[in-house]
Amino acid sequence: MSVHPKKLLLALGALVAFAIPAFAQTALTITCRCVAGGVNDAEVQWLQNYVIPNFEKAMADKGTPVKVTLNQFGGSDEALKQQYALDLSVKKGYDVMAFDGFWIPEFASGGLLKPLETVAGSAVTNWDGWSHISQGIQDIMAYDGQRYGIANGTDVRMIFYRKDIFQEAGVPNADSWQPTSWQDIVNTAEMIKKALPNSYPLQIDAGTNMGEATTLQGYYMLILGTGEQPFMNGKWVIRSQGILDTLNFYKKIYVDTKLGDQRVQLVKDGRNQSFANFRDGITSMLVESDWFYRSVTKPGSEFAVKNRDQVMGWAKMPAEKPGMGIRGQDFVTASGGTGWVLNPNTAHPAEAWDLLAFMNSKAARDDFETYQPTISARDDVPVPNNPFLTTTAKILLPLTVSRPNNDAYAKVSEQIQLMTENVVSGQMSPQQAMDAYAAAVTQIVGVQNTVDLLKSASN
Repeated sequence: MSVHPKKLLLALGALVAFAIPAFAQTALTITCRCVAGGVNDAEVQWLQNYVIPNFEKAMADKGTPVKVTLNQFGGSDEALKQQYALDLSVKKGYDVMAFDGFWIPEFASGGLLKPLETVAGSAVTNWDGWSHISQGIQDIMAYDGQRYGIANGTDVRMIFYRKDIFQEAGVPNADSWQPTSWQDIVNTAEMIKKALPNSYPLQIDAGTNMGEATTLQGYYMLILGTGEQPFMNGKWVIRSQGILDTLNFYKKIYVDTKLGDQRVQLVKDGRNQSFANFRDGITSMLVESDWFYRSVTKPGSEFAVKNRDQVMGWAKMPAEKPGMGIRGQDFVTASGGTGWVLNPNTAHPAEAWDLLAFMNSKAARDDFETYQPTISARDDVPVPNNPFLTTTAKILLPLTVSRPNNDAYAKVSEQIQLMTENVVSGQMSPQQAMDAYAAAVTQIVGVQNTVDLLKSASN
């Protein structure tokens, strides 16, 4: 039987193609709460403009080509956390994931995350970047003595205020305002409310819809000023004078005096509304992290403050009274941190680690600072030409407290948020809200892991 020459050539070509496979290209995915032109826009620009093209080139030069795809997630932190939990529970999800440090104990104890060394082996242990990240910063992304991710850095919290509104209301020392007690804050808010009756001068996050912002930006910044923390000496504090003082302050601001916008604490997009209120001058004091300056209010953002560096100032958060703060401090702050983790279900653990290590190299983190100056995890990455971050880090980091590295924290934090909501909504008195909190936390962690400081004081 004769075969047409053209058909023979086609058949031979197919055999050659089958015998010599195409050079394999690894596909990697990365995700974060970030949207081009929206939330964390700087992260998107950095990943797309620097990380992905430079990493792909470096891997191609090594003869191990990869293709990296970024998934932008525009929902809330809580929505992202829920998506991660769903993905990881069915062994799916993205190879590299942006992650809040306080989520790690919950995910790790639930078996949804694994230590970096378990996922990617000795390459993690031998990474030279660890020598430039202090143990305290490493601990942001650690649990039970093991590293689960690499931190971007840390942050600090303070009171941001509008100098122009202060001046309009006749507040003394508007350019260098520094309260020394909670009563000083109230006095200033009352002066502004009197001059501008339609304003809500003070924003301290409360309620469940604000999520973790309520716990860390709101509750922590008050409870630390009473000399207490939610978790002390290995136990969760379920009743105390500090809790009552904190809840009574919330009640004064949102229920008794209307110095804060009660509705904003209770609606789903309340945090964004609080940002808009500050932008528009309706709110003139807002307790937030340095992220509020470097991202939320920066020029070009949705909540940009016009002439920001002229009209916006910051002050240390005072203790309830001088010397009454945690460790006997006059002023207090709290620090958290975010970073990146590896999906334990990744099909390409070595390449995923290569990407994570590349993202956290000195060159990559130096480049990130050109998009958004921040307090870096690495001690060899300076903050370029940013007096605000340089000054706040120097002044506030020595005063700071971080959240407990405890696997019950996330559930207790939800109860803190509910406790504040019960008060600011007017549904419960501070005593009733604290009692409900005590019952809920005891059920979560067990009575043996709680302490009632009011009972202890009476014995």
